Amino acid sequence: MADRKVIAVVGATGAQGGGLARALLDDPDGGFAVRALARDVHSDAARALARRGAEVVAADVDDQASLERAFAGAHGAYCVTFYWAHHSPEREMAQAANMARAARRAGVRHAIWSTLEDTRRFVPLESERMPTLLGRYKVPHLDAKGESDRLFLEAGVPTTFLLTSFYWENFIDFGMAPRRGPDGAYAIAMPMGNAKLPGIAAEDIGRCAFGIFKAGHSMAGRTVGVAGEHLTGAQMAAALSTALGHPVRYDDVPPETYRSLGFPGAGDLGNMFQFKRDFEAQFCGARNVAAARALNPRLQDFAAWLSANRERIPLA
Repeated sequence: MADRKVIAVVGATGAQGGGLARALLDDPDGGFAVRALARDVHSDAARALARRGAEVVAADVDDQASLERAFAGAHGAYCVTFYWAHHSPEREMAQAANMARAARRAGVRHAIWSTLEDTRRFVPLESERMPTLLGRYKVPHLDAKGESDRLFLEAGVPTTFLLTSFYWENFIDFGMAPRRGPDGAYAIAMPMGNAKLPGIAAEDIGRCAFGIFKAGHSMAGRTVGVAGEHLTGAQMAAALSTALGHPVRYDDVPPETYRSLGFPGAGDLGNMFQFKRDFEAQFCGARNVAAARALNPRLQDFAAWLSANRERIPLA
């Protein structure tokens, strides 16, 4: 490992970080070594990375000192937060601050910060276009990440700001799988109208991050948006129909209806979809599929992802 550049990967046992860790390990001659950060170094996922040759170290994004130890001697760091584990934008920003400060103090030469737009730049808090949540956010899980960009800038850490997209894994793990209605037909529901939604396989986010690290310091200071494909709800439903062998329709529901569904985060997600619908040109324009493929030649479109994952989609 001494002759290779160490990349410290926050969330290496999760979706994005796991994708990056595996991409690095898949290229043993690429000049990089993996330092996988995990809260539980004895988890099955952590042990699997260790068996493949990763250095697995204990670290917690809520503990800056643990991050400083984990980042020590690393050339690069992949920084990501886990909003849906706690639903607190303030905690998410505190975690981002911990990572930014730890990267600075450890002398990290290239960080990637997994981020999203601060929607308040598009929809001011006083706007009635969509409700204000938690007193100071329009879309808390987007706004907290976007607001945290400045923390890396203020820390003086050479950083690439990686704009991610809707995970297609949400159809597996996030309760968005097609559901059978009273009429017996399957449907997916989103308040997106006819607007296109940039989507991506979580694994491909990590692979794109690997491409950024390979490109080197020329990427520092840049914002890079990635997606595997831009699709309307109707196009996603059609692809799901083909892959699953069952007709799936797309139900466009009003954002206010989606916000009232009552599950944890319904207001946040209802506002998120409305933002992506209302600002389709800007949101899609920030996520270039061709640029993502240049970083990650293995980039999957939705059909390819479905072909590999259709059996994992739970049909109720």
